[in-house]
Order: sequence, then structure tokens, then C-alpha cells
Amino acid sequence: MMPLSMIGLGKSGKIQRISGSGDVRRFLSNLGFVEGREVTVLSDLGGDVIVGILDSRIAINRDMARHIYV
Repeated sequence: MMPLSMIGLGKSGKIQRISGSGDVRRFLSNLGFVEGREVTVLSDLGGDVIVGILDSRIAINRDMARHIYV
């Protein structure tokens, strides 16, 4: 298990755990990041990570990506 920010471009994985405060977990959950869901890193541009989840593309900053473990 490793943070989403470290899995690399084009790699996919199932979300195993979401860490952080209640506000962080709620924010990520509202974006669709929940345990068991498949996520793919589409782009890694400096401080932002663009991921594919639920037929959508979502940009999150590297700090948020560190809370998502795959």
C-alpha cells in the first residue's frame, strides 16, 4: 500500500484507505475517492495530480493525493 502521489503515471490501483482529518476524508469522499474504488493516475504536473475515477478526470494537489492509499 502506498500513497496515490507515488504510484506513477499511467498506473492504476484500488483505494485501500483514506487518511487525514474528518474534513479531508469528507472532501475526498465527495469527489468520489472511497475505499474499493479504482483510480488511475493520468497526469502528474508539478504539484497537481490528475486522476481518472468514475469516468471522470479530477485534479487534486499532491498533499491531497498523499491521503489516498492504493
